[in-house]
Amino acid sequence: MTKRLTCDVVVIGAGMVGAACALYAARAGLSVALVDRGPVAGGTTGSGEGNILVSDKEPGPELELALLSTRLWTRLAAEPGVGEAIEYEAKGGVVVASSEEGRAALGEFAAGQREAGVDARAVTADELHDLEPHLAPATAGGVFYPQDAQVMPSLAAAQLLRMARRLGAELRTGWTVTAVLRTAAGEVRGIRADRGEIHAPYVVNAAGTWGGDLAALAGTALPVLPRRGFVLVTEPLPRMVRHKVYAADYVADVASGSAALQTSPVVEGTAAGPILIGASRERVGFDRSFSLPVMRALAAGATRLFPFLADVSAMRAYIGFRPYLPDHLPAIGPDARVPGLIHACGHEGAGIGLATGTGHLIARTLTGTAPDLDLTPFRPHRFADSRSSEEAP
Repeated sequence: MTKRLTCDVVVIGAGMVGAACALYAARAGLSVALVDRGPVAGGTTGSGEGNILVSDKEPGPELELALLSTRLWTRLAAEPGVGEAIEYEAKGGVVVASSEEGRAALGEFAAGQREAGVDARAVTADELHDLEPHLAPATAGGVFYPQDAQVMPSLAAAQLLRMARRLGAELRTGWTVTAVLRTAAGEVRGIRADRGEIHAPYVVNAAGTWGGDLAALAGTALPVLPRRGFVLVTEPLPRMVRHKVYAADYVADVASGSAALQTSPVVEGTAAGPILIGASRERVGFDRSFSLPVMRALAAGATRLFPFLADVSAMRAYIGFRPYLPDHLPAIGPDARVPGLIHACGHEGAGIGLATGTGHLIARTLTGTAPDLDLTPFRPHRFADSRSSEEAP
């Protein structure tokens, strides 16, 4: 056992959300320790595409959080050396409709987003091909979202933690949390891990897909489930896909609560050259089995959007698990059932983009400062009164 550490707050989880919580807490003047049983970005973050999106969110609490997060990402990327270190690209997103009916529905969706503060610009079929010259010709039009951006997720999580450590934050990787320490009155007083104890009056649950297990260690419940997804990676290419491009049905798939397999084409280039192809969603627990049918579905969807991809080699594929909550909103803020326990998990596939806003809000909670957003929709104990019937197959 190592020497016991005492600090203001322990953050559990060294993914993007945990890194952001550590950074903003440190910037608020708090002493921070961050622990993870694996390496930095070893979970969902390392399997992500790095999307910072407003385009796929309907008006409501998640969109408000996304707009806040987008502003904070922009500010971080403007700090000296940060934008380059995290490979930040403010490249924008393009949503494509394949029919006039789809274009009309997409236009209506975008109109609601504009009222909520999103820059959503309807584009004709000709304008769409000005934005993406290699797009398939049979498109009816779409919407351009200049606020969408991308980072390289593993680099970004590492950079945020590097910045937090410069402010005194402690990082403990390879530490498996075995207990959340509590007083006789039930208040949090730190954590016990296989390599030591850290005492603190606050513990932040940023454990991603394992957020439910961490909650259980604290004597409470959070119905986080893993939602599996695959990404295809092509050989390096010249920049032939300029934006994040996806079909309009992707938004419906994101919002769906179905456990069954769903795929919808999502294609985007990267600064390094390879093109990333998604997206699939299914709830099969933590099954890491390779699925050839999913790969074929992703490839077919991508070539429908960009025919040139039919002649491009896939270099590899990888798998990740999104932390899913039944109402598709993350759990952010204090758990009323366990004083001192604060949740920051359940962001599903939006954790990269929503991390900065989440970290900022958690820091405000820790310091007793009024939050920028109403946290009521994100309250972790909203599931307490009715047990979720959602279970992984």
